[in-house]
Amino acid sequence: MTVNNQRNDINKSETTSRFLKKINYTKMKRILFTLSIVLISLQFSFAQRKPVAVIFDSDMGPDYDDVGAIAILHALSDSGYAKILATVSSTKYEGVSGVLNAFNTYFNRPELPVGVPKGKALELKDWQFWTDTVLARYPHKIKKNAEAPDAVDVYRKILASQPDHSVTIITVGFLTNLANLLESKADRFSPLAGKELIGMKVKQLVSMAGGFPEGREFNLFSDSIASKIVYRNWPTRVLFDGFEIGAKIKSGLPLIKNNNIINSPVKDVFRISIPKAKEDSVGRMSWDETAVLVAVKGFKPWFTLEKGRIIIESDGSNKWDDHGSGQFYLKFAQPVKKIAEVINTLMQHQPKRKTNN
Repeated sequence: MTVNNQRNDINKSETTSRFLKKINYTKMKRILFTLSIVLISLQFSFAQRKPVAVIFDSDMGPDYDDVGAIAILHALSDSGYAKILATVSSTKYEGVSGVLNAFNTYFNRPELPVGVPKGKALELKDWQFWTDTVLARYPHKIKKNAEAPDAVDVYRKILASQPDHSVTIITVGFLTNLANLLESKADRFSPLAGKELIGMKVKQLVSMAGGFPEGREFNLFSDSIASKIVYRNWPTRVLFDGFEIGAKIKSGLPLIKNNNIINSPVKDVFRISIPKAKEDSVGRMSWDETAVLVAVKGFKPWFTLEKGRIIIESDGSNKWDDHGSGQFYLKFAQPVKKIAEVINTLMQHQPKRKTNN
């Protein structure tokens, strides 16, 4: 090989090396650019997903799907999807405030406000006596209903402190509190009357109530006067989780069969209650759990919505006006089994461990 040939080979080699380096550099720039776009998109996504601010309104008995519902709500709060503002009762049997406080304490939120109706209200209690077990076995600072404030005061105080159109109210019991809130007057918490305060602060009301397109459902007819007041006058969007939805979704068996869960009031309630009714042998119907799920995570992909407006008859039954607006009810979009799996998984959530930070 001549000297010139050697030089040519060297030049070719250097040129090839520089070319390959240029290609690698270009590829690296593209990769880095793509990664930066992905990171920016993720940051934007996380920034956009704010926790849903929730006030949870429950009769906490006579049924026990309320227990599954409050467990799911705390699970979604622990995962960053929800921010629980308060838990209030729509019934006032003695001890219901302590039961709510016991569940909040179990999930490491003992400070959550608890409210109870102080005026006329139902006093229906569970027939399986699981509330007695919860009060006897689990810590709760609130011992008597007299120690808890009026539910309407809790609503007005919390709503007045929140950003406009930011609060989701989930009601899985009677409409007593919400009717009283609608008719409330200006007070020390807000200069606004109830309806105006709701219209300013509430984003959505999610109700486990009614049967669709028509039916006669327990929560709605038990205090039908309150139900009429609420659904005729409520100033924001209303989403109904009807009887027919939860009736098909069975939950609780995976929870009570999970041997890794011990000293849990949620498990205790389902362990006590499921064997007491033949219809619950494959799991309890999941009305209230479904309401919490869609209120926090949204109705997709599990359901679609039917638009219209509820009509409540004098006997507490309901019909649906397809030509109405502002209200919706759920219809299945996925197999019931898939939805049941989601609910059963969330119900088995265990409290976050406390840190010393």
